[in-house]
Amino acid sequence: MNKNPSFKEEQLLWNKGIELIIGIDEVGRGAFAGPIIAAGVAYRKNFKHPVLAKINDSKLLKPKIREELCAIIKKQALVWTIESIDVPFINKYGISKANNAVFRKVLKKILTQSKNDLNHFILIDGFQAKYLQGGVNKQKAIIKGDQKSLSIASASIIAKVYRDELMKRLGKEYKGYNFSKNKGYGTKHHRETLKKLGLSEIHRTSFNLNKYL
Repeated sequence: MNKNPSFKEEQLLWNKGIELIIGIDEVGRGAFAGPIIAAGVAYRKNFKHPVLAKINDSKLLKPKIREELCAIIKKQALVWTIESIDVPFINKYGISKANNAVFRKVLKKILTQSKNDLNHFILIDGFQAKYLQGGVNKQKAIIKGDQKSLSIASASIIAKVYRDELMKRLGKEYKGYNFSKNKGYGTKHHRETLKKLGLSEIHRTSFNLNKYL
């Protein structure tokens, strides 16, 4: 059984005098269609709130709970932001570069919002990101970080809520692909639909989806 994430990693950094600890996570990296979205969340030092007991990896939460938590996280966080990289960039440069690029956008916006006057450190779900301000000495990658760090888990929640809503809207524009349900991921129905409808403007041609046509 999964343990809920905690401020263990954040506390170690707070104890070292680091003021701004930013949890960053992305959603949509493996999707067939739609943008990649990343979010960043930072809390005040030693932040306490009943909501923290409910926060977890967004994939482990029901949609209604995610939406409720998303609103509270945005209200209670010291700073937060959501950024995206659209499909043309993904198709031109590949998903890895898009992933790094969206992380850089998140960090830049967070530091701008905090007026760049706070000593910062980044906690990232998965693997280190390239070319982030401060380099590798200012970041720590945590495997399954959205199940371990409250900052990362919070970022995963607000990013997923944002992207899910976006894909629902795109589903109304690009009918037949059932984006409102599959959120652009390569489900069986989605793959079968590609054979019938072909690729839309928001499909990732860099993912070699022609094999499904």
